[in-house]
Amino acid sequence: MSINTEALLTKFKADFLNDGRSESDAPEDVVFDPKAMDITATDDYRIIQEMREFYSREGRHNPYFLPRKGRISDRVSVQEREYISYSGYNYLGLSDDERVIHAAQKALDVYGTHAGAARMVGGEIALHQEMERTFADAFGFEECVASVGGYMVNVMTIGYLLGSGDVVFMDEYMHNSGMMGGVMAHARRVLFPHNDLAALERLLQQNRNRYSRAMILVEGAYSMDGDLADLPRLLDLKRKYRAWLMVDEAHSLGVVGATGRGVCEHWNVDPRDVDIIMGTLSKSFASCGGFIGGSREMIATMRHFAPGLLLYSTGLPPASTAAALEALRIMLQEPERVRKLQHNAHLFVQLARERGLEVGCSGASAVVPVMLGESSLALQLMSDLMESGIIAHAVMYPVVPRNKARLRFFLTARHTEAQFVHTLDLLQKLMQRYQAG
Repeated sequence: MSINTEALLTKFKADFLNDGRSESDAPEDVVFDPKAMDITATDDYRIIQEMREFYSREGRHNPYFLPRKGRISDRVSVQEREYISYSGYNYLGLSDDERVIHAAQKALDVYGTHAGAARMVGGEIALHQEMERTFADAFGFEECVASVGGYMVNVMTIGYLLGSGDVVFMDEYMHNSGMMGGVMAHARRVLFPHNDLAALERLLQQNRNRYSRAMILVEGAYSMDGDLADLPRLLDLKRKYRAWLMVDEAHSLGVVGATGRGVCEHWNVDPRDVDIIMGTLSKSFASCGGFIGGSREMIATMRHFAPGLLLYSTGLPPASTAAALEALRIMLQEPERVRKLQHNAHLFVQLARERGLEVGCSGASAVVPVMLGESSLALQLMSDLMESGIIAHAVMYPVVPRNKARLRFFLTARHTEAQFVHTLDLLQKLMQRYQAG
């Protein structure tokens, strides 16, 4: 499906240049309720209070928002204690690499601390263009454009490309940023069961022709379960039903594929066949930010007109740009980092299954969940592990479906087999103790 630049510009003017006016008034049956303004009466605040009470009652540290000292690696220092950490995205172990740090420091010396403006009007630096060209060449895009946050890149891309007359078909496990992009676009949002492409095709058959533009939205490697999208089949469906295919590769670039080039490399697919590929700089590339890869026409249009991507948004800081660029170069020069990470992922899954731990379909990426079911058990085990010097955070409803709480382990190229054995032996003993009552 080709880009209609005139239609996109018309949509942009309607959606974003209306001085905040809305086409519709509030529903007639809505009335002012003073209690609705009380944040302490919300379910969200109640959950926070329950968590605080749980950790206070148990006399344990709340494991959320703990300030770390020093650099992040396979081990971190928190509150004067050292922990094995499985809660960082430092997949290739580059965030404390001296070459990456030196590149960031050099950029600070040359460009200062920030871009200074939106890139279109004074905030562009040569390093931005060098980084984008290098990423595009490395991952097989015609062009790419980088911005200050991965979450925002998803939201703004989807929010810009789709409108109220359009539809987005997304995997039910799609990251929240994808969901919110659909909300921002006012597009019809159709969820299909996780990785069930037969169900997706039925939904496409039923709904596609009722809308102007259509997008199929998936993750390359899913951030909660660690399994992969079936890219060849998705490409067949996008061609058959005339839809854009957007793949969020936040957790697969630098991780999946023989040389870390993501799910396209894993499936031996030309990246140019995928309309939109999103990646982050905060996972494998030791920095912060996100980028979109695609055709020259797609990226040029978004570069000029997508609000919040470059337009109305300050450019990526020079130090972050330089760090990501150097991290990518190291990944390309040292492919053994990707191989070590993939070895660690397979090893962790193997060791977990040998101990009777349920890890689902993971093993193809650096995300491994240990499925527990009940949120209370996940909280308790997270706390027990932390007391024993291990950080692995619990993920619970509403982030994942009810009764599918889990501990989520982020693995890196820096982790060791000894750390895995120690961690999983302890987790096995703790679970056996709770199961015994």
